[in-house]
Amino acid sequence: MSTYIIKGARILGGEPAGILVRDGVIAEVGTGLDETGAQVVDADGLVALPGLVDLHTHLREPGREDAETVESGTKAAAMGGYTAVHAMANTDPVADTAGVVEQVWRLGREAGYCDVQPVGAVTRGIAGEKLAELGAMADSAARVRVFSDDGHCVSDAVIMRRALEYVKAFDGVVAQHAQEPRLTEGAQMNEGETSAALGLRGWPAVAEEAIIARDVLLAQHVGSRLHVCHVSTAGSVEIIRWAKSKGCPVTAEVTPHHLLLNDGKAGTYDPIFKVNPPLRTADDVTALRHALADGTIDCVATDHAPHPVEAKETEWAVAAMGMIGLETALPVVQEAMVETGLLDWAGVADRMSRRPAEIGRLSGQGRPLEAGSPANITLYDPSPRRAVDPSAMTSKSRNTPFAGLELPGRVIATFLRGEPTVLEGKLQ
Repeated sequence: MSTYIIKGARILGGEPAGILVRDGVIAEVGTGLDETGAQVVDADGLVALPGLVDLHTHLREPGREDAETVESGTKAAAMGGYTAVHAMANTDPVADTAGVVEQVWRLGREAGYCDVQPVGAVTRGIAGEKLAELGAMADSAARVRVFSDDGHCVSDAVIMRRALEYVKAFDGVVAQHAQEPRLTEGAQMNEGETSAALGLRGWPAVAEEAIIARDVLLAQHVGSRLHVCHVSTAGSVEIIRWAKSKGCPVTAEVTPHHLLLNDGKAGTYDPIFKVNPPLRTADDVTALRHALADGTIDCVATDHAPHPVEAKETEWAVAAMGMIGLETALPVVQEAMVETGLLDWAGVADRMSRRPAEIGRLSGQGRPLEAGSPANITLYDPSPRRAVDPSAMTSKSRNTPFAGLELPGRVIATFLRGEPTVLEGKLQ
């Protein structure tokens, strides 16, 4: 393996220091580092972060390779500073067996741009009726520890309780897509003044909040780990805050787009802004930002949801829900959280690396940038501002809601266990 000296990096935004990377591990951190034969990376002015970890990525393979593949999605992840992603289960076939999760895991290893940790389905075919092969997926080569029917809510309380009980045996976590289906039939966007003005069927906040309230009580009763996907409302934040105050084993994530955009974007009727859960109000955005800052929401997860052009460039009512986000996540978090003073770079590292790695049980990820840690490193330049250009993205899909929006920052390099997947802003 190659040896690198990263010179002048500001670790977590602190004072400049050098990082010596040898044999895939951080060998030394300090000033005046030197080693014969080492390749030097000039990181003057760059922020060094532990490699980012995403708990919620849709890689679409197998079945929807027209939108994304494991290879294209992990390339996009590397360009966004990620060294590990969790691949959601709503593929075709669904990742509800040991065979499918092992296929996704092996595709990730072959691609080599970041670690791919498959998420297993909670129920067979994500149909919500019978538990999937949770134990077999946990015992597989993929060592699945996170289970989710994302895209569908596990709405049956008995099934949800059984899933929570089952995963306790191997320290697993059930990640819930909180959406009461009966309250959201035909819903198109957030229920409120904007939906009424636009004549689009509303998606009430209570549809999310009711499921979260039920599930935190179930998790507390069972004594099992619950993770709440893509929290989007101020009411959800208060329920999670109450649950944590009672010692409930619950964690939660928020997406970059819910930290920056609100339901006013739907006023254009542009389906690029159609997403599940929907963009909420400006007050919800404020509540989500403060909840991420105070730790009520544990982490940022992209919910990277690629779609082919024809699925989004159509009328709102039939357009697919979802947005891509791997390549813009860190700039959006800088804009929404760092530039506003709500988080410093140490806080960003905590919410985008350490905590998601801990929740997903990835022991080799999210480690501090210190001697002995795996050399999973992101070098980020927070200075430049530029307009988001979908055509310049690495993902196979272009459905970014940030097209044309000026955002700060740029990932300059990403190291995965000491080997660069991105250098000088380019894939290696």
